[in-house]
Amino acid sequence: EMHIGLEGTMNALFIKDLAIKTHRGLKGRSLAGKSAGGKAYGYRNIVHYDASGEPIRGDRKFDPAEAEVVRRIFTDYATGLSPRKIAEALNDEGITGPAGRGWGTSTLHGNRERGTGILNNELYIGRQIWNRLAYVKDPDTGKRVSRLNPEADWVITEVPELRIIEDDLWDAVRARQGAMKIKNTNVPVFWDPRRPKTLFSGLMACVECGGGFSKINKHSFGCSTARNKGKAYCTNMAMICQAELEALVLKVLQDNLMD
Repeated sequence: EMHIGLEGTMNALFIKDLAIKTHRGLKGRSLAGKSAGGKAYGYRNIVHYDASGEPIRGDRKFDPAEAEVVRRIFTDYATGLSPRKIAEALNDEGITGPAGRGWGTSTLHGNRERGTGILNNELYIGRQIWNRLAYVKDPDTGKRVSRLNPEADWVITEVPELRIIEDDLWDAVRARQGAMKIKNTNVPVFWDPRRPKTLFSGLMACVECGGGFSKINKHSFGCSTARNKGKAYCTNMAMICQAELEALVLKVLQDNLMD
């Protein structure tokens, strides 16, 4: 029993020490202007080798096709197109999004405070920010969730050789994002109308594409994929009235109770 207890303690200490060393190593790579994990859209990772044949990792270069898409997204947004319209146009043209999937509105606008989304990635102006977010596991769901670190913990490195977007275009996008804030708050307008969960939240799926059915207005549900990614991914524009659905479910429950 004592041996098992000591071995468990040593294993736990080893894992904790390994995490600290890994984090320190990633910080060193970030300070050197190299990638410390993940691949931003618009770039491709490259591997060099030193004199002894060991790989030198963390270097990146432009992907010309993806970089042009990034410029298009910024330009379209700055000129007034919504993220939904931009995503729909890219999907209709068969342009592959990050991770080989289709484009969605959240892929573009992300979260400005957390630096997520194409329109908020400062790497496109030659500024790399590492350690902005920390990831922990939710004990209730087991899912990994992100937490914003204090700004003092961020590691910011200038990498001008990776710039894709010029300052004037970047500033135009930020200005439009700033104009789309709820008055006297820092909350973007597109977060404000997020509706509360209902009895059917997360329980319905589109019969055509398998995507989720969510609230599309005050009274109805509809296919999220069809509305966020366009007809290239789903053409089901049918709507289900929430009141009718609730009445139907209530009737089924009453019939079952009577039986």
